[in-house]
Amino acid sequence: MSDNNPIYLDHAATTPLEPQVFESMKPYFFGNYGNPSSIYTLAQQAREAVDVARDKVAGVLNCKTSEIVFTSGGTESDNAAIKGTAIALKNVGNHVITTAVEHHAVLHSCQQLEQMGFEVTYLPVDESGKVSLSDIENAITTKTILVSIIMVNNEIGTIQQITEISKLIKRVASSYNTSILFHTDAVQAAGYLDLDVKRLGVDLLSLSAHKFYGPKGVGCLFIKRGIPFEPQQAGGGQERERRSGTLNVPGIVGLGNAIELAESRRNMAVIHCSNLRDKLIKALVETIPGTKLNGHAVDRVANNVNVSFEGVDGEPILLGLDFAGILGSSGSACSSASLEPSHVLLAIGLNAEEARGSLRLTLGLNNTEEEIEKTLDVLTDLVKKLREMSYTAGVH
Repeated sequence: MSDNNPIYLDHAATTPLEPQVFESMKPYFFGNYGNPSSIYTLAQQAREAVDVARDKVAGVLNCKTSEIVFTSGGTESDNAAIKGTAIALKNVGNHVITTAVEHHAVLHSCQQLEQMGFEVTYLPVDESGKVSLSDIENAITTKTILVSIIMVNNEIGTIQQITEISKLIKRVASSYNTSILFHTDAVQAAGYLDLDVKRLGVDLLSLSAHKFYGPKGVGCLFIKRGIPFEPQQAGGGQERERRSGTLNVPGIVGLGNAIELAESRRNMAVIHCSNLRDKLIKALVETIPGTKLNGHAVDRVANNVNVSFEGVDGEPILLGLDFAGILGSSGSACSSASLEPSHVLLAIGLNAEEARGSLRLTLGLNNTEEEIEKTLDVLTDLVKKLREMSYTAGVH
């Protein structure tokens, strides 16, 4: 290992762009640079490339191509899904249900809705990060128009029962003789879980290309045909008037190829990453006293390890790992620079000190057993030294 070849264990933050995905994008930066909304041949070549990418996404999600809207990423997809449907349905009801462990793109969108007069219920989760079906059922009222629940938590990796939640929502909505939309943020699920929207039973689903070895700055939103939706971006009426703006052709081509590739090697990725994940978790818990696993022990995405070390802050751990050429994080990449303890870890019952001592290591296809062993060696020594320093300083 050298400085130019670190051990990268932060795949939940972003993944490296797959070389073959980049190759598929290159022509649309140069020769085929036309605006797909124009009518001449150069533009229509770009339009055709977008159509092919849309077909690939629809194939993985098992939906119609017309139900796919390309966006700038997961954050925009979440914002559009939540505000776009809630605003469209404001004359039907004003109640939205979500959980306390959502990505900030969902939480902050819900907070914006509250400022507009909507009511939002933020459901608690248990110590593993799972939301209770009975809590969802009890929260639904005749005014409920939307439920948004993350498929895989971006910090602790817990997988929610999306299909079961969907069935519950439909059953309760039917008893009220109403319709309730169901959105899931599936950003961390791509490449590891089945994204068949019919099996999941969702009305809206968010994805971001750079989480599955595609380019940054592009994502997509599945919007089930016929559901009310108020566009959040006005302009030229692209994407069937659901998301205006000149299409990011190279990015969309990259997303299409990346999601097709991720789906084709999903089983292999699950086996590879879960083997490394389990080895890492087992060794950390057995080797380092005071290690606590955060998130569900079984219903956990294949590549996520989130632990807290008693008596040690996460920041010096990250700095020590970085010095050793190992790259991890203390939580969501979108807020990891914040000194505030993770809202997810607080929601599963950790206190502020425990939450600040958390470490998230997320694996990828290129990680090896040797890298895991090296990480274990470094972490064991690092935590021991940090605890000794803390004890010497009288912080114990």
